[in-house]
Amino acid sequence: MRFTTTLAAATAIALTSTTAFAGGVAPVIIEPVEVMEEPATSSVKPAYIVLGVLAALLIASQLDDDDDEEDVAPI
Repeated sequence: MRFTTTLAAATAIALTSTTAFAGGVAPVIIEPVEVMEEPATSSVKPAYIVLGVLAALLIASQLDDDDDEEDVAPI
């Protein structure tokens, strides 16, 4: 009888101690998830800008070359 009483008391203590760590009766708090937006990108590709600048430089260099040939006096 004494063993049964000790075993029952040990079982009761073990069950109450494990339920105390199981979570309790408080409502679960779910934090909102932050959504990260991607940074806005430009609609023009950088390759087109470089190509435009190179074309403008080539056109400008051809305009300057035509003027130099007319100024040279024949020998």
